[in-house]
Amino acid sequence: MTRPGKRNLITDVAGLSVGQAEDAGVRSGVTVILGEQPVAAAVDVRGGAPGTSETDALDPVSLVDAIDGIVLSGGSVYGLDAVSGVVAWLGARGRGFRIVPDGPPAPIVPGAIIFDLANGGEKNWGARPPYRALALAAAESAGVDFRLGNAGAGFGATAGIYKGGTGSASVVTEAGHTIGALAIVNSVGSPIIPCTDVFWAFPFEQDEEFGGRHPAANFRSVDAGLPPDMKNIPRAGANTTIAVVATDADLTRAELRRLAIMAADGFARALRPAHAPFDGDTVFALATAKRRLGDPRPYELMGIGNAAADCMARAIARGVYEAETLGDMRSYRDRCATGETRR
Repeated sequence: MTRPGKRNLITDVAGLSVGQAEDAGVRSGVTVILGEQPVAAAVDVRGGAPGTSETDALDPVSLVDAIDGIVLSGGSVYGLDAVSGVVAWLGARGRGFRIVPDGPPAPIVPGAIIFDLANGGEKNWGARPPYRALALAAAESAGVDFRLGNAGAGFGATAGIYKGGTGSASVVTEAGHTIGALAIVNSVGSPIIPCTDVFWAFPFEQDEEFGGRHPAANFRSVDAGLPPDMKNIPRAGANTTIAVVATDADLTRAELRRLAIMAADGFARALRPAHAPFDGDTVFALATAKRRLGDPRPYELMGIGNAAADCMARAIARGVYEAETLGDMRSYRDRCATGETRR
């Protein structure tokens, strides 16, 4: 049997830390994932409207074989500026890829953004968007413990009609490998089974981490159409779930690509619909390589990938469950309290 890690966070994968910073007035924020050492990485982009940086560098045929961190940010295209903040922060500490021994290091920091420009915050920042400063603050605060819900890049997120947020979960496999996921949930799709208060991800829940609710005994099926509690007028670039999955297994970059692909199935286990033309769904995969993968490797990788997809579904549900009402973005728990989710 698998079980959650000690913290039930992505930082249960030893060697990783997470930092977050928000601007409550802007209703946006930044989440940074850092490795204590450079880590192998890959990416899988499934959404039809992604916003990313440095993803080409993660192709297994590219020159650089490890990265120094990952940035997840609000702010749409303005949020891509958060990557430069983390690059500067790491470079000032001597972190990064070196071609010339006496030259400055070049930190490799991929990133992805969500669209939260229409959530009612103060967006009149002129020529000085806040994301670089938020990224610097997030990097400074990085540690093994961090907040969920209205935190970091998930501060101003929405998931369907519900307040979205930052979620995370972890699992330790029977073979002893630790897997962790972190998700910024800003999806066009709904995380809730129609006319219930039950998360789509309920079969994968551990220790009532997102409320412990299950379908009624007489529950049989749902309509095959789009759910009524998804976003009413989806627009390209306006919805995205961006995520990171990590493991302590010594995966190659090609194996990490497969892990990212498998972990993306967690989106479909937790959201309906997923990977839509209006979403920018992106999954980064990291390996700290602190434990050897068993033999035969493809079989062991399959098990890790399957566990990663379940872990991702849990992280998505936790991001919505832990979120709090912000302005007119009402939380899942507040809607449950008034019976709205069952209508």
